[in-house]
Amino acid sequence: MAHIIVVGNEKGGSGKSTTCMHVATALSRMGHRVGALDLDLRQRSFARYIENRRAYLARSGLNLPTPDYRDLPETTPDALAPNENIYDHRLSAAVAELEPVSDFIVIDCPGSHTRLSQVAHSLADTLITPLNDSFVDFDLLAHIDAETGKVLGPSIYAEMVWNARQLRAKAGLKPIDWIVLRNRLGAQQMHNKKKVGKALDDLSRRIGFRVAPGFSERVIFRELFPRGLTLLDLKEVGVEHLNLSNIAARQEVRDLLNELKLPGVRGDF
Repeated sequence: MAHIIVVGNEKGGSGKSTTCMHVATALSRMGHRVGALDLDLRQRSFARYIENRRAYLARSGLNLPTPDYRDLPETTPDALAPNENIYDHRLSAAVAELEPVSDFIVIDCPGSHTRLSQVAHSLADTLITPLNDSFVDFDLLAHIDAETGKVLGPSIYAEMVWNARQLRAKAGLKPIDWIVLRNRLGAQQMHNKKKVGKALDDLSRRIGFRVAPGFSERVIFRELFPRGLTLLDLKEVGVEHLNLSNIAARQEVRDLLNELKLPGVRGDF
């Protein structure tokens, strides 16, 4: 069966779609068969990223490894089982379609709580939760005391992940490997950065996730989107000399893939 990677949280602007595209493209470049789904049916940022890539490659005559993106299949009420939710049916059909031809399926979730996102989390073998490195976004995971910084309890999102884990346990499936990705890390060891790091470490032991460094704030990510490119594609599209920022950003992608510890993932990309 395909290994399902879900990228989700309930806040927008944390880098979910950028993470999806770089993880999916890196795996494709390593020779793995990668399926892709975007459950944000309004914004479709991950879907548009791949569509932009296909269009750019067609225009330029290049042949670069590309994830196999599929829209959720349409269905009709008469195709549903009694009491079956239509979104459950569409997501199950999409996964069933991709599984026979994929080693990995990367699923991007919307930045809000939806039925599709809830079900996708229960399907995750690996869950990546990108988090902007501040206490504004830390609230996604837990509530904290404003004066002491002490964790008071898990957030609604953390409880949803817990429920997804319980569903998987009841079904006899392996536990979710949950990675919280610290995006937009500042270059300096600022006081607030240290406080966020300590709070994440404390919370990780309480609710069971791993913490990994993610992507710094870089203009290059926004520049690549219109052509559907990633930092791993630059040499193939004629960028011979990478600047230091691009080299550092590409290393962040490599570090992330290593940190995910995905089954059968070995080698360079």
